[in-house]
Formats: sequence, structure tokens, C-alpha cells
Amino acid sequence: MKIVGLTGGIGSGKSIVARFMEVLNVPVYYSDEKAKFLMNNNQQLITQIKKLLGKNAYINDQLNRSYVGKKVFNDKALLNQLNQIVHPIVKSDFKTWSKQHLLFPFVVQEAAILFENGNYTAFDHMVLVKAPIEQRIKRVMDRDNVSRENVIERMNNQWNDERKEALSDTLIINDNKHSIIDQTLILINKL
Repeated sequence: MKIVGLTGGIGSGKSIVARFMEVLNVPVYYSDEKAKFLMNNNQQLITQIKKLLGKNAYINDQLNRSYVGKKVFNDKALLNQLNQIVHPIVKSDFKTWSKQHLLFPFVVQEAAILFENGNYTAFDHMVLVKAPIEQRIKRVMDRDNVSRENVIERMNNQWNDERKEALSDTLIINDNKHSIIDQTLILINKL
């Protein structure tokens, strides 16, 4: 079984590609969703996050995402420390999940920062979803109801597409000109 990494910058449309793959019976592990779940349900993780960010990181046993976001997104060192706590737990959860899908020819792990955290080297095939920056900014502003500055701030915590593209095996262009359905079907057949 192949392990495929699916990534792209914020607002690139990687989740749309992942959902389409899932419709076609491809097992997809959504890392960001799983990380949120684990940060609310894994006691070891909760304890480590409170130790790093303080007791205000949780309200009524739920992650205080607003508080955590404000703390880490302007402090790269703190964000890196949080990632070093969360990523190993997510990685372990993904391994367990993968073992439940051994009958499939490949599984996909969808995650925003597979290159940035160095995990891309663990995949058999890396897929990058790429979109023009202005489209990405507009998508995130509309989706998350945030300012342009906020989106750019988040983008600055990720590698640029050119750096990711150099390490990718497959590129899917999501620019409203190229069909992501056709590109995804070609990818699935290739894998």
C-alpha cells in the first residue's frame, strides 16, 4: 500500500481534492481535523498544551482556539513548540488509521504543512494543490471571515508554492481554469 501526502497552502483547495478522492472510495485522513479532535480528547496532549500555553488554552475541557491562535501565530518559536507536541501524536494516529486500510492500493494524508514539518520524506508520493495567491486570499477571507492581513499572516507561516513544487511528485492546479476533477482522476489512475 502506498502512502500519499496531499498538501497545499491555505486556501489552495487541497480539502476539495481530498473530498473528491474520498467520493471515489480513496481513504483520506484529514490531519487538521484529527489534530483538533486529538487536542480536545487526548489527555497526554491536553496536559502538554496546558503546560506550554497555560490553563487558558482550554475552556470547559475544549481547546480555546482563539486564545491559542493569538498566542502562536505571531510567535514562530511557540508555534514550532506546539507543532512538536501535536505532530507526533497525529503521526501515530495516522499510522494506526493506515493499518485499518491495508486492502486499499493507497491512502492519502491531507495536511497543510507536510513540507514545513519535514514529514514529506515519509510519503511514497507527494501531491501539491496550487492556486494563485489572490484567489487563495479571497477564499480564506470568505471562508473564515477574516481580514486580508490575517490570511497573509497565516500564509507567512507556510512555505511558498515554488519551494513545495520542487519536492512534489504531482501538481494539481486549482485556478478555476483547469479541472481539478480531471487532474484528480488522472492522479488516482496513476497511483
